[in-house]
Amino acid sequence: MAYVTHIKKVNPDLDYKKLLNNKVIKEGAELLKKGEVVAFPTETVYGLGAEANNSEAVKKIFSVKGRPADNPLIVHIADQKQLEKVVQGAEVPELNKLFSAFWPGPLTVIFQRQKVIPDITTAGLDTVAVRMPSHRVARALIARASFPLAAPSANISGGPSPTRAEHVYRDLKGKLSLIIDGGPCEVGVESTVLDLSGSGPEILRPGAITGHDISAVLGKPVPSSRQAEDNRAMTPPAPGMKYRHYSPAAPVILVHNCQPDNLKNYIHSRKPKEPGLIVSTETAQKIRGRGFFENFKIAEMGSIKDLSQAAHNLFACLRNMDYEGVDYIIVEAVPEKGIGRAVMNRLYKAAEEEVFLEQFDKKEGDR
Repeated sequence: MAYVTHIKKVNPDLDYKKLLNNKVIKEGAELLKKGEVVAFPTETVYGLGAEANNSEAVKKIFSVKGRPADNPLIVHIADQKQLEKVVQGAEVPELNKLFSAFWPGPLTVIFQRQKVIPDITTAGLDTVAVRMPSHRVARALIARASFPLAAPSANISGGPSPTRAEHVYRDLKGKLSLIIDGGPCEVGVESTVLDLSGSGPEILRPGAITGHDISAVLGKPVPSSRQAEDNRAMTPPAPGMKYRHYSPAAPVILVHNCQPDNLKNYIHSRKPKEPGLIVSTETAQKIRGRGFFENFKIAEMGSIKDLSQAAHNLFACLRNMDYEGVDYIIVEAVPEKGIGRAVMNRLYKAAEEEVFLEQFDKKEGDR
């Protein structure tokens, strides 16, 4: 079925009671109640939502995105009352500390699920991933619909996640009727995923809330699951863990040591193809104005000194390079500290190749 897709703006700074009665929020809630899918903003990325307990509605998410059926969805809630309807074990000792510190916000927690959640939402797992978004438009929509929403990122499966309403429109126009525009997403990368369903807390996907943040709140070390990241044969316990993700149409090359001469030599080695460059503000300042680079598309992620900028801008930069039609995309690696770990997690999944530029000397570049 083809839809006429409308983008309708909602001011996220409205008083929450006014948001609940906003005509666009009401329209979105009515569509959700009819079993349709609606795209909406969160603080991380734009989501593609449907009633989490409605199997037929959730099927539409997979169809619209082209998403593999064994890739579970995150269930989004408006308040803790909705949590009790979705999960078992809401009395886990760590929860009160986590809720107080991080909810609403970009933290997804994996619990044992209630039977009311259908298999399609959890990819047949006995667990369910849940989060309470901090974006007021998202929470108002969920509250107005009066049920939790299953909602992956609102893009074609495998591509860069959308952080603006126009990104959703480019990917999904004609496949849904409503995109709620609440402005650019603040964080820009998907939520941290924390597993509380097993013997102890474990991070399955890095995000803006870091392992250090969680450990500080719980008062004990919280490990990250390398095994879960690397096991491609499993049914993934959380989104973004099995399939190639976040990739634009143009090949992505993840590059370390982006000094101008090294970068120039590497680009020479790939002639006649020409890249787009996604680099830090510091690297952009070094290469802008140098004759060799003046004809290339250059996008700045932000300063190495503030990696939240890189997280905020990464997916938009990847998309914009595709829109520019470059042959391939060089992305500068960032330090794997704080939110930089989440940025690099996405880049490792998006990249076709990883290159350390100190290996390219002038002689190799001049071949």
